[in-house]
Amino acid sequence: MEHGTENNRNAARISIESIVDGKRIDDHIFGHFLESAFFQNIEGGVFDEGSALSDSGDTPLNGCRLDVIEACRELGLPIVRWPGGNFTSPYRWMDGVGPRDERPRTLELAWGSEESNRFGTAEFLAWCDAVGTTPYLGHSGRSVDDAVRWVEYTNYAGDTTMTRQRKADGIPEPRPVKYWGIGNEVWGPWQMGQRSAAQYVIDAREHARFMRLVDGDIKLIAVGWEKESWLEEVVPALGGIIDYFSIHLYGVSLHRMQPTEAEFDRIVAQPMYFEQTLQDASEVISRLLAENHITRRVGIAMDEWNIRHLEPASWPEPLPGDDGGVAPREIEAPDAPTAASGVQVNRYSQRTLADALFYAGVFHVLHRTSQLDVPVTMANTVNLVNANGLISVRPNGLVRAATFHVWDLYQNRMGRRPVDVRLDSPASTVELRLGAEILRASGAARTRPAMMSYLDVTATLSDDDRFLQIAVINRSARDAITAQLGLGGISASQATMSQIGAGVDDLFAWNSFDAPDTISLSAPITVDISAGTHEFPAHSITLLEIAL
Repeated sequence: MEHGTENNRNAARISIESIVDGKRIDDHIFGHFLESAFFQNIEGGVFDEGSALSDSGDTPLNGCRLDVIEACRELGLPIVRWPGGNFTSPYRWMDGVGPRDERPRTLELAWGSEESNRFGTAEFLAWCDAVGTTPYLGHSGRSVDDAVRWVEYTNYAGDTTMTRQRKADGIPEPRPVKYWGIGNEVWGPWQMGQRSAAQYVIDAREHARFMRLVDGDIKLIAVGWEKESWLEEVVPALGGIIDYFSIHLYGVSLHRMQPTEAEFDRIVAQPMYFEQTLQDASEVISRLLAENHITRRVGIAMDEWNIRHLEPASWPEPLPGDDGGVAPREIEAPDAPTAASGVQVNRYSQRTLADALFYAGVFHVLHRTSQLDVPVTMANTVNLVNANGLISVRPNGLVRAATFHVWDLYQNRMGRRPVDVRLDSPASTVELRLGAEILRASGAARTRPAMMSYLDVTATLSDDDRFLQIAVINRSARDAITAQLGLGGISASQATMSQIGAGVDDLFAWNSFDAPDTISLSAPITVDISAGTHEFPAHSITLLEIAL
Protein backbone atom coordinates (compact mmCIF):
# COMPACT_ATOMS: atom_id res chain seq x y z
CA MET A 1 0.00 0.00 0.00
CA GLU A 2 1.31 3.45 -0.90
CA HIS A 3 0.44 6.20 1.54
CA GLY A 4 -0.24 9.81 0.73
CA THR A 5 0.01 12.85 2.96
CA GLU A 6 -2.24 15.34 4.72
CA ASN A 7 -2.00 17.56 1.63
CA ASN A 8 -3.67 15.22 -0.86
CA ARG A 9 -6.57 13.82 1.12
CA ASN A 10 -8.81 13.92 -1.96
CA ALA A 11 -6.48 11.73 -4.06
CA ALA A 12 -6.72 7.95 -3.87
CA ARG A 13 -6.89 4.92 -6.14
CA ILE A 14 -8.67 1.59 -5.66
CA SER A 15 -7.56 -1.11 -8.09
CA ILE A 16 -9.20 -4.50 -8.45
CA GLU A 17 -6.36 -6.92 -9.16
CA SER A 18 -7.79 -10.44 -9.36
CA ILE A 19 -10.05 -13.01 -7.75
CA VAL A 20 -8.03 -14.59 -4.96
CA ASP A 21 -7.45 -18.28 -5.59
CA GLY A 22 -7.71 -19.10 -1.94
CA LYS A 23 -9.98 -19.74 0.99
CA ARG A 24 -13.59 -18.66 1.22
CA ILE A 25 -14.47 -16.14 3.87
CA ASP A 26 -16.17 -18.18 6.60
CA ASP A 27 -19.69 -17.19 7.68
CA HIS A 28 -18.63 -17.72 11.28
CA ILE A 29 -16.54 -14.54 11.30
CA PHE A 30 -19.91 -12.83 11.79
CA GLY A 31 -20.53 -14.72 15.03
CA HIS A 32 -21.87 -13.53 18.35
CA PHE A 33 -21.57 -14.03 22.09
CA LEU A 34 -23.95 -14.19 25.04
CA GLU A 35 -22.80 -14.40 28.64
CA SER A 36 -25.00 -15.34 31.57
CA ALA A 37 -25.07 -13.06 34.62
CA PHE A 38 -23.47 -10.32 32.54
CA PHE A 39 -25.15 -6.92 32.35
CA GLN A 40 -28.51 -8.13 31.02
CA ASN A 41 -27.22 -10.27 28.17
CA ILE A 42 -29.65 -12.98 29.26
CA GLU A 43 -32.04 -11.88 32.00
CA GLY A 44 -33.42 -8.55 30.89
CA GLY A 45 -32.11 -9.20 27.38
CA VAL A 46 -32.92 -12.35 25.44
CA PHE A 47 -34.87 -13.71 28.44
CA ASP A 48 -37.51 -11.79 30.41
CA GLU A 49 -40.07 -14.00 32.09
CA GLY A 50 -43.44 -12.35 32.63
CA SER A 51 -42.91 -9.67 30.00
CA ALA A 52 -45.75 -9.10 27.57
CA LEU A 53 -43.08 -9.18 24.86
CA SER A 54 -41.91 -12.69 25.79
CA ASP A 55 -43.00 -16.14 24.67
CA SER A 56 -45.61 -17.65 27.00
CA GLY A 57 -45.85 -21.14 25.54
CA ASP A 58 -45.16 -24.44 27.24
CA THR A 59 -41.67 -25.01 25.75
CA PRO A 60 -38.12 -24.09 26.75
CA LEU A 61 -38.64 -20.90 24.73
CA ASN A 62 -41.00 -19.64 27.43
CA GLY A 63 -39.76 -16.29 28.72
CA CYS A 64 -37.62 -15.49 25.69
CA ARG A 65 -38.22 -12.04 24.21
CA LEU A 66 -39.99 -12.41 20.87
CA ASP A 67 -38.90 -8.97 19.64
CA VAL A 68 -35.26 -9.96 20.23
CA ILE A 69 -35.81 -13.20 18.32
CA GLU A 70 -37.36 -11.24 15.45
CA ALA A 71 -34.45 -8.78 15.29
CA CYS A 72 -31.94 -11.65 15.36
CA ARG A 73 -33.78 -13.44 12.56
CA GLU A 74 -33.79 -10.21 10.57
CA LEU A 75 -30.02 -9.91 10.84
CA GLY A 76 -29.16 -13.60 10.70
CA LEU A 77 -26.79 -15.11 13.28
CA PRO A 78 -24.27 -17.65 11.96
CA ILE A 79 -23.06 -18.85 15.39
CA VAL A 80 -23.53 -17.81 19.03
CA ARG A 81 -21.19 -18.63 21.92
CA TRP A 82 -22.66 -19.23 25.40
CA PRO A 83 -22.56 -19.22 28.48
CA GLY A 84 -19.38 -17.09 28.43
CA GLY A 85 -16.78 -15.72 28.78
CA ASN A 86 -15.53 -15.57 32.34
CA PHE A 87 -18.86 -17.04 33.45
CA THR A 88 -17.78 -20.32 31.83
CA SER A 89 -15.05 -21.06 34.36
CA PRO A 90 -17.23 -21.53 37.50
CA TYR A 91 -20.40 -22.58 35.62
CA ARG A 92 -22.04 -25.89 36.47
CA TRP A 93 -24.29 -26.66 33.54
CA MET A 94 -26.43 -29.14 35.47
CA ASP A 95 -27.65 -26.29 37.69
CA GLY A 96 -29.52 -25.13 34.58
CA VAL A 97 -31.55 -28.29 33.86
CA GLY A 98 -34.78 -29.65 35.30
CA PRO A 99 -37.91 -27.69 36.29
CA ARG A 100 -37.02 -24.01 36.49
CA ASP A 101 -38.53 -23.50 39.92
CA GLU A 102 -36.38 -26.32 41.29
CA ARG A 103 -33.07 -25.09 39.91
CA PRO A 104 -30.59 -23.70 42.44
CA ARG A 105 -29.97 -19.98 42.72
CA THR A 106 -26.23 -19.65 43.05
CA LEU A 107 -23.59 -17.09 43.89
CA GLU A 108 -21.89 -16.35 40.59
CA LEU A 109 -18.16 -15.80 41.06
CA ALA A 110 -17.06 -14.48 37.66
CA TRP A 111 -18.94 -11.18 37.94
CA GLY A 112 -19.97 -11.23 41.62
CA SER A 113 -23.70 -11.52 41.06
CA GLU A 114 -26.36 -14.17 41.60
CA GLU A 115 -27.37 -16.62 38.88
CA SER A 116 -30.96 -17.89 38.77
CA ASN A 117 -30.14 -20.71 36.32
CA ARG A 118 -33.59 -20.28 34.80
CA PHE A 119 -32.00 -19.88 31.37
CA GLY A 120 -30.06 -23.10 30.90
CA THR A 121 -28.98 -25.42 28.12
CA ALA A 122 -32.49 -26.36 26.94
CA GLU A 123 -33.47 -22.69 26.81
CA PHE A 124 -30.34 -21.74 24.91
CA LEU A 125 -30.78 -24.52 22.35
CA ALA A 126 -34.47 -23.66 21.86
CA TRP A 127 -33.51 -20.00 21.42
CA CYS A 128 -30.84 -20.94 18.86
CA ASP A 129 -33.41 -22.93 16.89
CA ALA A 130 -35.86 -20.02 17.06
CA VAL A 131 -33.37 -17.51 15.65
CA GLY A 132 -31.81 -20.01 13.23
CA THR A 133 -28.26 -20.03 14.56
CA THR A 134 -25.54 -22.55 15.36
CA PRO A 135 -24.82 -23.00 19.08
CA TYR A 136 -21.27 -22.92 20.46
CA LEU A 137 -21.01 -24.12 24.06
CA GLY A 138 -18.08 -23.18 26.24
CA HIS A 139 -17.08 -25.58 29.02
CA SER A 140 -14.84 -24.73 31.95
CA GLY A 141 -12.33 -27.44 31.07
CA ARG A 142 -12.10 -28.25 34.80
CA SER A 143 -13.93 -31.61 34.81
CA VAL A 144 -13.77 -34.23 32.09
CA ASP A 145 -16.84 -36.07 33.39
CA ASP A 146 -18.88 -32.85 33.52
CA ALA A 147 -17.93 -32.03 29.92
CA VAL A 148 -18.71 -35.56 28.73
CA ARG A 149 -22.14 -35.51 30.36
CA TRP A 150 -22.91 -32.17 28.71
CA VAL A 151 -22.13 -33.59 25.25
CA GLU A 152 -24.20 -36.63 26.16
CA TYR A 153 -27.14 -34.41 27.20
CA THR A 154 -27.17 -32.46 23.93
CA ASN A 155 -25.85 -34.87 21.29
CA TYR A 156 -26.41 -38.47 22.31
CA ALA A 157 -29.38 -40.42 20.88
CA GLY A 158 -29.50 -43.32 23.36
CA ASP A 159 -31.51 -43.86 26.52
CA THR A 160 -29.52 -42.59 29.50
CA THR A 161 -30.19 -40.46 32.55
CA MET A 162 -28.79 -37.45 30.66
CA THR A 163 -30.91 -37.97 27.54
CA ARG A 164 -34.01 -38.55 29.66
CA GLN A 165 -33.30 -35.25 31.38
CA ARG A 166 -32.98 -33.51 28.03
CA LYS A 167 -36.35 -34.89 26.95
CA ALA A 168 -37.92 -33.84 30.23
CA ASP A 169 -36.50 -30.36 29.66
CA GLY A 170 -38.41 -30.08 26.39
CA ILE A 171 -35.81 -31.21 23.83
CA PRO A 172 -37.16 -34.63 22.78
CA GLU A 173 -34.56 -35.43 20.11
CA PRO A 174 -30.78 -34.98 20.18
CA ARG A 175 -29.74 -31.43 19.37
CA PRO A 176 -26.17 -32.08 18.22
CA VAL A 177 -23.93 -29.19 19.27
CA LYS A 178 -20.93 -29.13 16.95
CA TYR A 179 -18.74 -26.44 18.53
CA TRP A 180 -17.31 -26.81 22.05
CA GLY A 181 -14.79 -24.65 23.86
CA ILE A 182 -12.40 -26.25 26.36
CA GLY A 183 -11.83 -23.54 28.97
CA ASN A 184 -11.74 -19.76 28.78
CA GLU A 185 -8.63 -17.60 29.25
CA VAL A 186 -7.22 -20.18 31.65
CA TRP A 187 -3.93 -18.28 31.65
CA GLY A 188 -5.61 -15.44 33.59
CA PRO A 189 -5.74 -15.13 37.41
CA TRP A 190 -9.37 -13.96 37.16
CA GLN A 191 -10.42 -17.46 36.03
CA MET A 192 -11.51 -20.25 38.36
CA GLY A 193 -9.18 -22.98 37.20
CA GLN A 194 -6.23 -20.82 36.15
CA ARG A 195 -3.37 -23.07 35.12
CA SER A 196 -0.09 -23.18 33.30
CA ALA A 197 0.14 -24.04 29.63
CA ALA A 198 1.64 -27.41 30.54
CA GLN A 199 -1.28 -28.28 32.83
CA TYR A 200 -3.83 -26.96 30.36
CA VAL A 201 -2.42 -29.24 27.66
CA ILE A 202 -2.90 -32.28 29.89
CA ASP A 203 -6.45 -31.25 30.76
CA ALA A 204 -7.46 -30.31 27.22
CA ARG A 205 -6.17 -33.55 25.71
CA GLU A 206 -8.18 -35.61 28.19
CA HIS A 207 -11.31 -33.50 27.61
CA ALA A 208 -10.96 -33.82 23.84
CA ARG A 209 -10.46 -37.59 23.95
CA PHE A 210 -13.52 -38.39 26.04
CA MET A 211 -15.85 -35.72 24.61
CA ARG A 212 -15.18 -37.21 21.16
CA LEU A 213 -16.01 -40.70 22.43
CA VAL A 214 -19.56 -39.38 22.85
CA ASP A 215 -19.61 -37.64 19.46
CA GLY A 216 -16.66 -37.91 17.10
CA ASP A 217 -17.91 -35.09 14.87
CA ILE A 218 -17.62 -32.23 17.34
CA LYS A 219 -15.26 -29.31 16.70
CA LEU A 220 -13.10 -28.16 19.60
CA ILE A 221 -11.78 -24.70 20.43
CA ALA A 222 -8.67 -24.65 22.63
CA VAL A 223 -7.52 -21.68 24.69
CA GLY A 224 -5.00 -19.69 22.72
CA TRP A 225 -3.35 -16.36 23.48
CA GLU A 226 -1.46 -13.82 21.48
CA LYS A 227 1.53 -14.44 23.76
CA GLU A 228 4.05 -16.54 21.82
CA SER A 229 5.25 -18.32 24.97
CA TRP A 230 1.77 -19.78 25.51
CA LEU A 231 1.37 -20.84 21.89
CA GLU A 232 4.78 -22.53 21.90
CA GLU A 233 3.50 -24.98 24.52
CA VAL A 234 -0.10 -25.55 23.47
CA VAL A 235 0.19 -25.70 19.67
CA PRO A 236 2.61 -28.64 19.42
CA ALA A 237 0.61 -30.60 22.00
CA LEU A 238 -2.92 -29.79 20.81
CA GLY A 239 -2.55 -28.85 17.14
CA GLY A 240 -3.16 -32.43 16.03
CA ILE A 241 -6.44 -32.86 17.92
CA ILE A 242 -8.29 -29.54 18.10
CA ASP A 243 -9.85 -27.36 15.40
CA TYR A 244 -9.32 -23.78 16.60
CA PHE A 245 -7.08 -21.78 18.88
CA SER A 246 -8.88 -18.84 20.47
CA ILE A 247 -7.59 -15.28 20.55
CA HIS A 248 -9.38 -12.49 22.47
CA LEU A 249 -8.83 -8.88 21.39
CA TYR A 250 -10.35 -5.62 22.62
CA GLY A 251 -10.01 -2.01 21.65
CA VAL A 252 -10.41 1.09 23.83
CA SER A 253 -12.49 4.24 23.45
CA LEU A 254 -12.12 7.25 25.76
CA HIS A 255 -14.74 9.31 23.95
CA ARG A 256 -16.94 9.61 27.04
CA MET A 257 -14.18 11.81 28.47
CA GLN A 258 -12.63 13.13 25.27
CA PRO A 259 -15.19 13.47 22.45
CA THR A 260 -12.63 14.92 20.03
CA GLU A 261 -11.45 14.33 16.48
CA ALA A 262 -8.16 13.04 17.87
CA GLU A 263 -10.02 10.43 19.91
CA PHE A 264 -12.09 9.49 16.85
CA ASP A 265 -8.82 8.86 14.98
CA ARG A 266 -7.54 6.64 17.79
CA ILE A 267 -10.75 4.60 17.76
CA VAL A 268 -10.99 3.98 14.02
CA ALA A 269 -7.27 3.12 13.77
CA GLN A 270 -7.41 0.19 16.19
CA PRO A 271 -8.29 -2.52 13.64
CA MET A 272 -4.64 -2.09 12.57
CA TYR A 273 -3.63 -3.51 15.96
CA PHE A 274 -6.07 -6.42 15.49
CA GLU A 275 -4.62 -7.18 12.07
CA GLN A 276 -1.02 -7.21 13.21
CA THR A 277 -1.83 -9.35 16.25
CA LEU A 278 -3.79 -11.91 14.22
CA GLN A 279 -1.10 -12.04 11.55
CA ASP A 280 1.56 -12.63 14.21
CA ALA A 281 -0.48 -15.36 15.92
CA SER A 282 -1.16 -17.07 12.60
CA GLU A 283 2.53 -17.01 11.72
CA VAL A 284 3.53 -18.51 15.07
CA ILE A 285 0.88 -21.24 14.93
CA SER A 286 1.78 -22.08 11.32
CA ARG A 287 5.47 -22.33 12.19
CA LEU A 288 4.83 -24.55 15.21
CA LEU A 289 2.54 -26.86 13.24
CA ALA A 290 5.20 -27.25 10.53
CA GLU A 291 8.04 -27.79 13.00
CA ASN A 292 6.06 -30.56 14.68
CA HIS A 293 4.91 -32.15 11.41
CA ILE A 294 1.24 -31.53 12.21
CA THR A 295 -0.90 -31.52 9.06
CA ARG A 296 -4.34 -31.05 10.66
CA ARG A 297 -6.06 -27.91 9.41
CA VAL A 298 -6.68 -25.53 12.29
CA GLY A 299 -8.04 -22.02 12.41
CA ILE A 300 -8.08 -19.04 14.73
CA ALA A 301 -11.30 -18.25 16.58
CA MET A 302 -11.34 -14.63 17.73
CA ASP A 303 -14.24 -15.65 19.91
CA GLU A 304 -14.19 -12.49 22.00
CA TRP A 305 -13.72 -9.03 20.53
CA ASN A 306 -15.11 -5.54 20.94
CA ILE A 307 -14.13 -1.99 21.83
CA ARG A 308 -14.54 -0.96 25.45
CA HIS A 309 -15.84 2.45 26.44
CA LEU A 310 -13.75 3.50 29.44
CA GLU A 311 -14.38 6.29 31.93
CA PRO A 312 -12.94 7.33 35.31
CA ALA A 313 -13.71 4.87 38.09
CA SER A 314 -14.58 7.90 40.22
CA TRP A 315 -17.74 8.43 38.17
CA PRO A 316 -20.98 6.88 39.49
CA GLU A 317 -21.69 3.33 38.35
CA PRO A 318 -23.34 3.41 34.91
CA LEU A 319 -26.86 1.99 34.79
CA PRO A 320 -29.16 1.23 31.82
CA GLY A 321 -31.15 4.23 30.63
CA ASP A 322 -34.68 4.21 29.25
CA ASP A 323 -33.38 5.72 26.00
CA GLY A 324 -31.28 2.61 25.27
CA GLY A 325 -28.06 4.12 26.57
CA VAL A 326 -26.80 5.15 30.00
CA ALA A 327 -29.16 6.45 32.68
CA PRO A 328 -28.62 10.10 33.66
CA ARG A 329 -26.09 10.63 36.46
CA GLU A 330 -24.07 13.46 37.94
CA ILE A 331 -20.47 13.21 36.77
CA GLU A 332 -17.37 15.32 36.85
CA ALA A 333 -16.35 17.29 33.80
CA PRO A 334 -14.95 14.95 31.14
CA ASP A 335 -11.27 14.40 31.69
CA ALA A 336 -8.60 11.82 31.04
CA PRO A 337 -8.29 9.00 33.59
CA THR A 338 -5.29 9.10 35.86
CA ALA A 339 -3.28 6.41 37.58
CA ALA A 340 -4.88 7.49 40.86
CA SER A 341 -8.50 7.44 39.65
CA GLY A 342 -8.38 4.26 37.60
CA VAL A 343 -10.98 3.41 34.98
CA GLN A 344 -14.17 1.41 34.64
CA VAL A 345 -15.87 -0.09 31.61
CA ASN A 346 -19.23 1.49 30.84
CA ARG A 347 -21.28 -1.56 29.85
CA TYR A 348 -24.35 0.51 28.91
CA SER A 349 -22.62 3.01 26.63
CA GLN A 350 -24.25 2.69 23.22
CA ARG A 351 -22.23 1.98 20.09
CA THR A 352 -21.32 5.17 18.23
CA LEU A 353 -20.55 6.19 14.67
CA ALA A 354 -16.85 5.92 15.54
CA ASP A 355 -17.49 2.38 16.78
CA ALA A 356 -19.28 1.55 13.52
CA LEU A 357 -16.14 2.46 11.55
CA PHE A 358 -14.03 0.45 14.01
CA TYR A 359 -16.24 -2.62 13.54
CA ALA A 360 -16.16 -2.21 9.77
CA GLY A 361 -12.38 -2.05 9.95
CA VAL A 362 -12.31 -5.30 11.90
CA PHE A 363 -14.40 -6.98 9.20
CA HIS A 364 -11.89 -5.80 6.59
CA VAL A 365 -9.19 -7.36 8.77
CA LEU A 366 -11.17 -10.61 9.01
CA HIS A 367 -11.54 -10.69 5.23
CA ARG A 368 -7.78 -10.37 4.82
CA THR A 369 -6.82 -12.74 7.64
CA SER A 370 -9.12 -15.40 6.16
CA GLN A 371 -6.33 -15.94 3.61
CA LEU A 372 -3.51 -16.60 6.09
CA ASP A 373 -1.85 -20.01 6.41
CA VAL A 374 -3.71 -20.41 9.68
CA PRO A 375 -6.80 -18.34 8.88
CA VAL A 376 -9.29 -16.62 11.11
CA THR A 377 -12.41 -18.70 10.53
CA MET A 378 -14.54 -17.66 13.50
CA ALA A 379 -15.12 -14.42 15.39
CA ASN A 380 -17.68 -13.68 18.12
CA THR A 381 -18.30 -10.14 19.23
CA VAL A 382 -18.98 -9.28 22.87
CA ASN A 383 -21.97 -8.87 23.04
CA LEU A 384 -25.07 -9.53 20.97
CA VAL A 385 -27.66 -8.10 23.37
CA ASN A 386 -27.08 -5.24 25.84
CA ALA A 387 -23.64 -4.70 27.40
CA ASN A 388 -22.37 -2.72 24.38
CA GLY A 389 -24.14 -5.11 22.02
CA LEU A 390 -25.77 -4.89 18.62
CA ILE A 391 -29.23 -4.76 20.20
CA SER A 392 -30.13 -2.63 23.21
CA VAL A 393 -33.11 -4.13 25.05
CA ARG A 394 -35.34 -2.43 27.60
CA PRO A 395 -38.66 -3.54 29.15
CA ASN A 396 -40.69 -1.64 26.53
CA GLY A 397 -38.79 -2.68 23.40
CA LEU A 398 -35.42 -2.61 21.70
CA VAL A 399 -33.23 -0.48 19.48
CA ARG A 400 -30.74 -1.64 16.88
CA ALA A 401 -27.34 -0.14 17.58
CA ALA A 402 -25.13 1.39 14.88
CA THR A 403 -23.15 -1.84 14.75
CA PHE A 404 -26.25 -3.88 13.87
CA HIS A 405 -26.19 -2.14 10.49
CA VAL A 406 -22.46 -2.80 10.05
CA TRP A 407 -23.17 -6.53 10.40
CA ASP A 408 -26.03 -6.24 7.92
CA LEU A 409 -23.73 -4.64 5.33
CA TYR A 410 -20.80 -7.04 5.57
CA GLN A 411 -22.66 -10.25 6.38
CA ASN A 412 -25.73 -9.95 4.20
CA ARG A 413 -24.65 -7.74 1.29
CA MET A 414 -21.15 -8.99 0.47
CA GLY A 415 -19.98 -12.29 -0.97
CA ARG A 416 -17.65 -14.89 0.48
CA ARG A 417 -15.15 -15.01 -2.41
CA PRO A 418 -12.35 -12.53 -1.69
CA VAL A 419 -11.05 -10.27 -4.40
CA ASP A 420 -7.49 -8.94 -4.44
CA VAL A 421 -7.47 -5.14 -4.12
CA ARG A 422 -4.68 -2.58 -4.25
CA LEU A 423 -5.21 0.70 -2.43
CA ASP A 424 -3.29 3.97 -2.72
CA SER A 425 -4.64 6.35 -0.11
CA PRO A 426 -3.78 9.51 1.79
CA ALA A 427 -2.79 8.85 5.38
CA SER A 428 -1.69 10.45 8.60
CA THR A 429 0.13 9.42 11.74
CA VAL A 430 -1.81 8.29 14.80
CA GLU A 431 -1.00 6.96 18.25
CA LEU A 432 -2.16 3.37 17.74
CA ARG A 433 -3.59 1.76 20.87
CA LEU A 434 -2.31 -1.75 21.47
CA GLY A 435 -5.23 -3.48 23.14
CA ALA A 436 -7.38 -2.70 26.16
CA GLU A 437 -4.66 -2.78 28.79
CA ILE A 438 -4.43 0.43 30.82
CA LEU A 439 -0.97 1.09 32.26
CA ARG A 440 -1.14 1.52 36.03
CA ALA A 441 1.76 3.95 36.15
CA SER A 442 0.16 6.50 33.83
CA GLY A 443 -3.52 5.61 33.52
CA ALA A 444 -3.05 5.56 29.73
CA ALA A 445 -3.31 2.83 27.10
CA ARG A 446 -0.23 1.26 25.52
CA THR A 447 0.42 2.92 22.16
CA ARG A 448 2.92 3.20 19.34
CA PRO A 449 3.10 5.65 16.44
CA ALA A 450 1.56 4.29 13.24
CA MET A 451 0.55 5.48 9.81
CA MET A 452 -3.22 5.23 9.31
CA SER A 453 -4.56 5.07 5.78
CA TYR A 454 -7.71 7.15 5.60
CA LEU A 455 -9.34 4.71 3.21
CA ASP A 456 -9.61 1.00 3.86
CA VAL A 457 -11.09 -1.32 1.25
CA THR A 458 -12.17 -4.92 0.85
CA ALA A 459 -13.90 -6.57 -2.09
CA THR A 460 -15.79 -9.79 -2.76
CA LEU A 461 -17.45 -11.63 -5.63
CA SER A 462 -20.88 -13.22 -5.48
CA ASP A 463 -21.04 -17.00 -5.83
CA ASP A 464 -22.91 -16.72 -9.12
CA ASP A 465 -20.21 -14.45 -10.64
CA ARG A 466 -22.81 -11.74 -11.29
CA PHE A 467 -21.76 -9.05 -8.81
CA LEU A 468 -18.60 -7.42 -7.48
CA GLN A 469 -18.94 -5.78 -4.06
CA ILE A 470 -16.47 -3.12 -2.91
CA ALA A 471 -16.65 -1.86 0.68
CA VAL A 472 -14.75 1.34 1.49
CA ILE A 473 -14.25 2.98 4.87
CA ASN A 474 -13.31 6.66 4.96
CA ARG A 475 -11.68 7.14 8.35
CA SER A 476 -11.18 10.87 7.93
CA ALA A 477 -13.21 12.74 10.51
CA ARG A 478 -13.90 15.73 8.27
CA ASP A 479 -12.86 15.24 4.63
CA ALA A 480 -14.46 13.43 1.73
CA ILE A 481 -11.98 11.53 -0.44
CA THR A 482 -12.33 10.98 -4.17
CA ALA A 483 -10.81 7.74 -5.44
CA GLN A 484 -10.09 6.56 -8.93
CA LEU A 485 -11.67 3.17 -9.53
CA GLY A 486 -9.57 0.67 -11.44
CA LEU A 487 -11.86 -2.27 -12.08
CA GLY A 488 -9.39 -4.63 -13.68
CA GLY A 489 -10.91 -4.63 -17.12
CA ILE A 490 -14.52 -4.65 -15.92
CA SER A 491 -16.62 -2.22 -17.93
CA ALA A 492 -19.17 -0.52 -15.70
CA SER A 493 -20.92 2.82 -15.88
CA GLN A 494 -22.97 2.55 -12.72
CA ALA A 495 -23.08 0.87 -9.33
CA THR A 496 -25.61 0.30 -6.59
CA MET A 497 -24.57 2.17 -3.45
CA SER A 498 -25.48 1.87 0.25
CA GLN A 499 -23.82 3.83 3.06
CA ILE A 500 -23.49 4.12 6.82
CA GLY A 501 -22.54 7.41 8.48
CA ALA A 502 -22.67 9.71 5.46
CA GLY A 503 -24.24 13.00 6.49
CA VAL A 504 -24.09 12.29 10.25
CA ASP A 505 -22.47 15.32 11.86
CA ASP A 506 -21.68 13.93 15.32
CA LEU A 507 -18.71 11.53 15.29
CA PHE A 508 -20.06 9.90 18.45
CA ALA A 509 -23.74 9.83 17.54
CA TRP A 510 -25.71 6.74 18.58
CA ASN A 511 -29.13 5.21 18.12
CA SER A 512 -31.70 5.77 20.87
CA PHE A 513 -35.36 4.85 21.27
CA ASP A 514 -36.26 8.43 20.30
CA ALA A 515 -33.90 8.42 17.28
CA PRO A 516 -33.40 4.75 16.33
CA ASP A 517 -32.15 5.41 12.81
CA THR A 518 -29.55 8.10 13.45
CA ILE A 519 -26.93 5.66 12.17
CA SER A 520 -28.31 3.11 9.75
CA LEU A 521 -27.68 1.49 6.40
CA SER A 522 -29.12 3.66 3.65
CA ALA A 523 -31.45 2.25 1.04
CA PRO A 524 -29.54 1.30 -2.12
CA ILE A 525 -29.40 3.85 -4.91
CA THR A 526 -27.83 3.82 -8.35
CA VAL A 527 -24.75 6.02 -8.80
CA ASP A 528 -22.77 6.97 -11.90
CA ILE A 529 -19.17 5.68 -12.02
CA SER A 530 -18.64 6.15 -15.76
CA ALA A 531 -15.90 8.73 -15.08
CA GLY A 532 -13.95 6.07 -13.20
CA THR A 533 -14.10 7.89 -9.87
CA HIS A 534 -16.24 8.00 -6.75
CA GLU A 535 -16.32 10.34 -3.77
CA PHE A 536 -16.41 8.70 -0.34
CA PRO A 537 -17.91 10.97 2.36
CA ALA A 538 -16.08 11.73 5.59
CA HIS A 539 -16.48 9.25 8.48
CA SER A 540 -18.49 6.79 6.43
CA ILE A 541 -18.76 3.23 5.17
CA THR A 542 -19.73 2.79 1.52
CA LEU A 543 -20.74 -0.36 -0.33
CA LEU A 544 -20.58 -0.29 -4.11
CA GLU A 545 -22.09 -3.27 -5.92
CA ILE A 546 -21.25 -3.57 -9.61
CA ALA A 547 -23.05 -5.90 -12.01
CA LEU A 548 -20.64 -7.97 -14.12
